[in-house]
Amino acid sequence: MAEMVLRDADRDDVMAICRFGEDHVRAHYAPLIGVEAADKQVRMWWNVTNIGGAVARGSVIVAEEDGRLTGVGQRGLDGTDHVIYKLYVHPRFRGDGLDSRLLEALIERLPADAGRLYIEHFVANERAGAFYEREGFAVDRIEPSSTGDPALAVVWRVRDLAP
Repeated sequence: MAEMVLRDADRDDVMAICRFGEDHVRAHYAPLIGVEAADKQVRMWWNVTNIGGAVARGSVIVAEEDGRLTGVGQRGLDGTDHVIYKLYVHPRFRGDGLDSRLLEALIERLPADAGRLYIEHFVANERAGAFYEREGFAVDRIEPSSTGDPALAVVWRVRDLAP
């Protein structure tokens, strides 16, 4: 078995990251939030413009094995708050710790004075909610969806990073 490598994404990774979203994000979300909403997520957040910008800012890490993408993590800011916007693992690697490794790699890249970290997920994504809970993220708030669909409400979680 080849070694799993986690590294900062570079410009040459942008198309592979977009394909990862096409291949895995849609399939993951469709049963949870519906095909139309899953398609919208991929169109909005896994396109060359958004991914390319995040990569250029140094906000994306990738996991790969034998040159194949196995996971993607993206951090950013919401005002002055540090947020993880993407944390996705190839279905074949779920449950074997890659998700925790990606999370820790994102945390390691935060500024030393970052006192807390937010993460958000859809209410319907209960598996993500359970993972984040195990990783020390507590529910901060739930924002209803503008569509009125309760599955599309967004759960915001926070984790204190101070020692």
